[in-house]
Amino acid sequence: MEKLLNLISIEVTKAFTAAGYDEKYGKVTLSNRPDLCEFQCNGAMAAAKVYKKAPFMIADAVAEALAGNKMFSSVESVKPGFLNLKLSEGYLADYMNQMQAAEKLGVEELGHGETMIVDYGGANVAKPLHVGHLRSAIIGESIKRMGRFMGYDMIGDVHLGDWGLQMGLIIEELHERQPELVYFDESYTGDYPAEAPFTIGELEEIYPTASKKSKEDADFSERAHQATLKLQQGCAPYRAIWEHIMRVSKADLEKNYTNLDVHFDLWKGESDADPYIPGLIQNLVDQGLAYESQGALVVDIAEETDSKELPPCIVRKSDGAALYATSDLGTILEREKDFAPVEYIYVADKRQQLHFTQVFRVAKKAGFVKPETKMINVGFGTMNGKDGKPFKTRDGGVMRLEQLIADINDAVYARIMENREIGEEEAHEIAKVVGLAALKYGDLSNQASKDYIFDIDRFISFEGNTGPYILYTIVRIKSILKKYAEAGKSAKGQVILPAKAAEEKDLMLEIAKFNGVMETAFLETAPHKICAYIYDLANALNRFYHATKIMAEEDEQVQAGYIRLLELTKSVLETGISLLGFSAPERM
Repeated sequence: MEKLLNLISIEVTKAFTAAGYDEKYGKVTLSNRPDLCEFQCNGAMAAAKVYKKAPFMIADAVAEALAGNKMFSSVESVKPGFLNLKLSEGYLADYMNQMQAAEKLGVEELGHGETMIVDYGGANVAKPLHVGHLRSAIIGESIKRMGRFMGYDMIGDVHLGDWGLQMGLIIEELHERQPELVYFDESYTGDYPAEAPFTIGELEEIYPTASKKSKEDADFSERAHQATLKLQQGCAPYRAIWEHIMRVSKADLEKNYTNLDVHFDLWKGESDADPYIPGLIQNLVDQGLAYESQGALVVDIAEETDSKELPPCIVRKSDGAALYATSDLGTILEREKDFAPVEYIYVADKRQQLHFTQVFRVAKKAGFVKPETKMINVGFGTMNGKDGKPFKTRDGGVMRLEQLIADINDAVYARIMENREIGEEEAHEIAKVVGLAALKYGDLSNQASKDYIFDIDRFISFEGNTGPYILYTIVRIKSILKKYAEAGKSAKGQVILPAKAAEEKDLMLEIAKFNGVMETAFLETAPHKICAYIYDLANALNRFYHATKIMAEEDEQVQAGYIRLLELTKSVLETGISLLGFSAPERM
């Protein structure tokens, strides 16, 4: 379904050509003076220089050519040469009915099943998820959902950190604690136990203990490095421990990501890239791209158009070890073999921008991906506390993600229980839904690259630009629709009628922006644009609600038209929040 702005531009373009002017001047935009008009065209101002005429003369001629056009209720030429346009209420109502009947509310799919990879997990195994994992998870999940809505085959990969030094640290700490385990008996030749020698709670304590010890004990640190090397070289007992770590960690990670309503199609890790690394390094050497520098193997990535000097990408350290860049390049080779995506989207802290610039350029230079394959890094800012510093617990530690979710749910529950009409059990269930909306909307409503202040009190407010306010608006619509149905009425087969009042028309105009906003938000990987849109739409709905006696309307046909408009608004809002990764309860 064509975007409304495009349809208006087509009509105005026809008028420019009919008046003898180039079609390029017919572009229409939303009005920057909504008190005067709904849409505007400033093409006459630019055309005046080319045609050497006063701009108001050109605007007058175009306005005359638009006279009688049923799309508009008003076309005005305003000096010095602006065209002010108001849409016909009948045309707008027709557009609403087309949206209601159309698949995906009239959004035209950009993709046709092409594959995109979204890399947005990045958690390390053997460690609990903490607040630092929040942004990549919920921004990435939203981008994945947006892409699917736009017709792409989106594949989300958690891309676990499962192959680095932390594995050697855990193995060595386990060795010190339980030397009697068969994994550390060199004479043992039997099968290794199916049961892990630790719980997730013990595992999450083992790693930080080992990490601290490695900084204080050089011998322990060296043994951990050797354990990592043995693991990566295929040492059977260490591989068995690694598999235990993976199983226990993955089960815990899946539980916590599910609590966020974040889901991955692939649970791959750095270890999956390991088989590709020797070949990719040899490939870079054979192509003459990689060369030795101070004992390390590096690839130059600098380009003439760079505004600042960029260092080469190190693909192998002087001790022969691979790095994150090498692992990411190996992962790209695996993804090319398995999926050959048309685009890669990496959601990661913006402080990693140089890393991704290096990886993308090496991948393109080496021909690991096609020249036309798009590779982008959605770099996000920091979630800060009210003091403006990275968010911490009260005692200054890093807060676990499940604790953060619990805190928000508790705060929402307390707010809901102020309304004693809801029982405790139902209130707890509603609090989970509203709490998730508060958390996700509070994050996603900010431009990803910006730092933001995490403020529970503001995020859980039922007023203002918050997730609970959006949900409250949807619940308000559900309540009206329920009352209408309980009155024995049905709007099935009825249509949205031309607006009778300004608030009704304003709501329709806001709804009409939906397909354009969805397209822009996805193309710019910008979930915050969906947030801004549904907030504006919720405001328009509430203004309409307060100005209109919906249930008291005596004209059955008019009332049915209102109901159909509410149903469309609800569909648009629910689609929006689904793409952001949350849903609405039946009541609040």
